[in-house]
Amino acid sequence: MTKAPPSSAPVIIAGAGPVGLSLAACLAEADLPVLVLEAERQLPTNLRASTFHPPTLDMLDRFGATAKLIAQGLIAPTFQYRDRSGAILGEFDFGQLGDLVRHPYRLQCEQFKLNFALADYLAERPSANIRFGAEVTSVSQSADGVMVALAGGETVAGSYVVGADGSRSAVRQALSIPFEGFTWPEAFLVVSTDFPFEDHLPGLCWVNYFADPEEWFFLLRAPEVWRVMFPAGPQEREADIFDADKIQRRLNRVLPRRESYSVKHTTLYRVHQRVAERYRQGRTFIAGDAAHINNPLGGMGMNGGIHDAFNLGGKMVQVLRGEAPMSLLDRYELERRPVALQYVNEITIRNKRNLETRDPVEQAAFRRMLRETMANPEKNRAFLLRASMLASLGFV
Repeated sequence: MTKAPPSSAPVIIAGAGPVGLSLAACLAEADLPVLVLEAERQLPTNLRASTFHPPTLDMLDRFGATAKLIAQGLIAPTFQYRDRSGAILGEFDFGQLGDLVRHPYRLQCEQFKLNFALADYLAERPSANIRFGAEVTSVSQSADGVMVALAGGETVAGSYVVGADGSRSAVRQALSIPFEGFTWPEAFLVVSTDFPFEDHLPGLCWVNYFADPEEWFFLLRAPEVWRVMFPAGPQEREADIFDADKIQRRLNRVLPRRESYSVKHTTLYRVHQRVAERYRQGRTFIAGDAAHINNPLGGMGMNGGIHDAFNLGGKMVQVLRGEAPMSLLDRYELERRPVALQYVNEITIRNKRNLETRDPVEQAAFRRMLRETMANPEKNRAFLLRASMLASLGFV
C-alpha cells in the first residue's frame, strides 16, 4: 500500500466559484498549499444558483460561511407544488429533518455571496492563494506532478489539478473527457421582479413549483426579488423571448394585473443534462459543472458540486498528509459520479416532467403521489431526504 509523501507543491484549482473555493477551503483548513486560478479579474458575481440545501449549509458551517449566508439570505423551511389555479398540491417541511442536520431548511441566497465568504476565509489562511486574471488553457502531468498553462504563456507547477471551471471546463477539454448527455430543446428564462407575489397568492412560501401543461413555471424568492423561471420553446427566437411585452404576458400568467410588472433582471439559460465519462485522469480531477450539469429544478447543481468539493477535499487532505494511500483518490469518482447519474439527473428530469406533462394519466399520478406522500410520514421523510440531497450522501 503506497502512500504519497507530503508535497510542498500546491494543489491547483481552476475556478474561483463555489466549488473551487469550497475545495480550497478544505485544503487550506489543513494548512495544505493550494492555488486557485480564476480567469476573471475579480470574484464572479453572476446570479445563477440561489438555493443552499441543508447538508450544504452544514458542510460550509465550519468555514464561517453559513452564518454569513444566513445573514444575507432568506430561510425557506418549506416548499410547495401548485397548479396554475393557485391550488396547493403539496407542501413539504424540511423541519422534519432536524434530527439529521443542524440547518433543517433551504437557504435562498445568491451563490456569489458564498464566493466572498469563502474568499474571506482563505485570506486568513497562509497556505492559500487566489490569482485573478489567470485563465487555464491546458494541463500536462507526470507521475510526480502537474503543469498548468495559462493564457499568457506562463506555466504553473502543482501536485494535483482540479477543474472547477464550469460546464465549458478547459481542464476537462484538455483531458479530452467526453461530456455525455443531451441539451433540452427549450431554454429557461428567468425574470426577476420586486412585485410582492406573497401578498397576492394566499399561502405562498419562498419556493414554489407550478405544474401546468401549457407553461409550467417556478417561483422562488431571493433576498430582494422574486425569480420566476419559464420554459422558452425551441421555436421562439431569442429576440422574441426578451421582448418586453412578451415578458409581461408571461408574468401575467402567473398573476394577472393591470399595471406592468417591474422587471429588474432577465437571463436566458440553455439547459443540459450531462455527466463526464470520468472524473479523474492521473493527477487531474474535475468537479461541479465541469463534471456534471443538469436542469435547475430542485436546486441540485451547485449543491452537488459543493458536495463534490468536500468529498474530494477530504480525500486529498489524507493523501497529501501521507495518512492514506493515493488509491483513496480513486474513490472520489466511484462515490460522486453515480450521484450525478442516478440521483441528480433522475430527480431533475423527473421534476421537469411532472411540471410539464400533458398526459392526464401522468398528471393524475403526480398529484396522487403528492397526496400520498404528505399523508404518510415514512414516504414524507423519504421524499424530503431526496429533495434535500441527504439521500445522495447516504442518509436513509
